[in-house]
Amino acid sequence: MQKIRNIAIIAHVDHGKTTLVDKILHSCSIFRDNEQTGDLILDNNDLERERGITIVSKNVSVQYKDVKINIIDTPGHADFGGEVERVLKMADGVLLLCDAFEGAMPQTRFVTQKALALGLKPIVVVNKVDKENCRPEEVYEQIFELFFNLEATEDQLDFPVIYGSSKQGWMSTDWKVPTTDIFALLDAVVANIPPAPINDGTLQMQITSLDYSSFVGRIAIGRVHRGTIKENQPVTLIKRDGKIVKSRVKELYTFEGLGKIRTTEVSSGDICAVVGIDGFDIGDTIADFEAPEQLPVISIDEPTMNMLFTINNSPFFGKEGKLVTSQRIKERLYKEMEKNLALKVVETASPDAWLVYGRGILHLSVLIETMRREGYEIQVGQPQVIIKEIDGKKHEPIETLIVDVPGEVSGKVIELVTQRKGELLIMEPKGDLQHLEFEIPARGIIGLRNNVLTATAGEAIMAHRFKAYEPWKGTIPGRLNGVLVSMEKGQTTAYSIDKLQDRGRFFIDPGTDVYEGQIMGEHIRDNDLVVNVVKGKALTNMRASGTDDNTRIAPAIKFSLEEAMEYIQADEYIEVTPQSMRLRKIFLTEQERKVKGKQFA
Repeated sequence: MQKIRNIAIIAHVDHGKTTLVDKILHSCSIFRDNEQTGDLILDNNDLERERGITIVSKNVSVQYKDVKINIIDTPGHADFGGEVERVLKMADGVLLLCDAFEGAMPQTRFVTQKALALGLKPIVVVNKVDKENCRPEEVYEQIFELFFNLEATEDQLDFPVIYGSSKQGWMSTDWKVPTTDIFALLDAVVANIPPAPINDGTLQMQITSLDYSSFVGRIAIGRVHRGTIKENQPVTLIKRDGKIVKSRVKELYTFEGLGKIRTTEVSSGDICAVVGIDGFDIGDTIADFEAPEQLPVISIDEPTMNMLFTINNSPFFGKEGKLVTSQRIKERLYKEMEKNLALKVVETASPDAWLVYGRGILHLSVLIETMRREGYEIQVGQPQVIIKEIDGKKHEPIETLIVDVPGEVSGKVIELVTQRKGELLIMEPKGDLQHLEFEIPARGIIGLRNNVLTATAGEAIMAHRFKAYEPWKGTIPGRLNGVLVSMEKGQTTAYSIDKLQDRGRFFIDPGTDVYEGQIMGEHIRDNDLVVNVVKGKALTNMRASGTDDNTRIAPAIKFSLEEAMEYIQADEYIEVTPQSMRLRKIFLTEQERKVKGKQFA
């Protein structure tokens, strides 16, 4: 009997997946007693640490008693659903985490659906039972109902449930009886998750993720489905489209703790990393040299949104970034497609622009942010949803939106969502919050978060996920106000900003370099206004007595990348460089905008 368990940890955003992995690593004494590890050990790139979210799935392995447990940590955002879909193939069971207060959220439903469809055995962990107002029993009922609605089998419905708090580091079968460790959970994994099956026969292994080392190049990671894989063995690589490439395994690694250790052979059921195979993509099969057989290709939900990426052609191009040419940007986008399955890059009529398709604003903004940090300069256009023709009618993606808000501001939220063609389905109290569920076109969600957070003084908790394509719902109002556009190139002065403050709110501070056509702020009316923010005060050599009023300038509004993506309209770009982010009009001069602006109307 093989002593391996492969589990994936799935949950909604912020329900405690990565924290739980930390505690498992600590309790299986992976580290020396005096080792400094910090928390959220697996969120190891800068972007994940800053945002406090998991973006890429990672796997680690621990020894418990005499069983090897391979643990796969997955992201919780719907935008990174592609990461979850590809790694679930490596698991035999899942740990479904659920917050004891929030209960089953939209992403819980999404990941559970994928896991149940693959026939994986679930263990439910009701986490954060140390929170005030938590309701573990209700949440357990809620999850049972969710499993039932998703047509789980008898065996899957008979799931064990563990209560606990990853942060406090305890798990127990009864939430009223706290323990001091998380061994109750590990015991449940060993007892309930089926051991990795041993399939005899010729080799089959599907590549489900890839790693890169500057020393040996690309490394294929996956789970051996059948047979054994050995070092130096000749193999066949079967591409997604069925094309066959002969190759050879140079080195083999299995996972141990947070690292890998070299080995000579890996048998079916274990997860390993293979070095020496060239030209592979995620979803390809590594098979026997003489009699290759392909495994079914990983199916990924299609993207719902696209954005135009183009080279930076503003007057300030090349001042901050090193990689600015179209060739460099094109190579980078195609390289991203190799490991980011839910992303798609399509060429346009212009050699300097590409349409990048993704799962949502966050999915695309993480790519832009990563490229910016690597030294690229790019411009991106307004995010557009993908529209389909079904039976000759225009269909658009509809999303399920869930908002939890304090009761007294729920009216404002309902008003904002219904303006954008949303329909209220459910309204019920949840603790001291109102729980609202809507169906809303994906177009309506772009730019909604800013408005909802403003209307609720930042207290709303929003989550949404793709539901289906439905007939076009009609026009949705865009941004209500126009923008203030710079008239000339130069440095902004406090004097001119002060004099223009009654015209709108500014996005820039005094002393900033600007160029003609750059967006300076938001106008109070619905039309765009061209303003001169470079003009200084005309000085004379007459001495004036006290006519110099001190300038009092309201602080500039600073957008995050996602907020800027939701703010811009069809005739605007965001210019993204390693040190700054500017909003600009596509046509920089007023004359050009008048002539060519009609194409956006």
